[in-house]
Amino acid sequence: MTMRSMLFVPADSERKLARGVDSAADALILDLEDGVALENKAPARAAARALLQSRASGKRTSAQLWVRINALGSEEARLDLAAIVPAAPDGLMVPRVAHPRELIELAQLLTALETGAGRPAGATRLMPLLETPRGCLSAPDYLHRPMERLHAIAWGAEDLAAALGLPAMRGPDGDWSFALLSARAQCLMVARALELDAIEAVTTQLKDQQALRHDCERACAAGFTGKLAIHPDQIELINAAFTASAAAVERARRIVAAFASRPGAGAVALDGEMVDQVHLRAARRLLGQ
Repeated sequence: MTMRSMLFVPADSERKLARGVDSAADALILDLEDGVALENKAPARAAARALLQSRASGKRTSAQLWVRINALGSEEARLDLAAIVPAAPDGLMVPRVAHPRELIELAQLLTALETGAGRPAGATRLMPLLETPRGCLSAPDYLHRPMERLHAIAWGAEDLAAALGLPAMRGPDGDWSFALLSARAQCLMVARALELDAIEAVTTQLKDQQALRHDCERACAAGFTGKLAIHPDQIELINAAFTASAAAVERARRIVAAFASRPGAGAVALDGEMVDQVHLRAARRLLGQ
């Protein structure tokens, strides 16, 4: 399932967890990293585990439940994995990934943790967060290191801007600065080349719905499949923006039907326009086929 909206929820806040569960987000990202102070890491870990385990008793939100762990190599990340993986998250968001080989090593550890918990090996999906210069520059290496666990690739503007020492993340037109646009393009191209979801960064202007709308429109036009959110009030607009219109769905169905009626055809005429295999693949992707 393509995730249109992914809502960050600090796992140490009972109130915010409850609001997240009640939201219409396609996925919740139970945050154990930047959204949680060091002294609250252990309680956050316990709360995230409890929410994940509550699904077994039927107390489940319709949203997928992902967890953003702490940076790989840290003691906090080790504790995160030991506590969270046996509780069966839908996936892990991995921050500050510098190179794909880090995820290959993580995948081996996940297999051991899954097997030890009686879960199928490979059940825990992964989403790297590109938010460092090294991580962005090494993104094309994902093309040469196929990983079945990879579900999506996201990028983060705030950490990257800080690492680059940018005076501002946006230009006068409200769009991302040149350096951030370059990182964004890396995320998009690599994700789509691997036929993964490409997830746009957050819009930090919480009260500015117009800014959020513009960001969603730009992301959709660029080819992103979903967007990160930091407040439940952002979800409705994001979901609407990343939902195909009824007209687009109907056209996709007609394209698929046109090719089905002409087995073996490389191109067919539809509404006075020639459509080919590129259009067919796009139509099937839109329809989830």
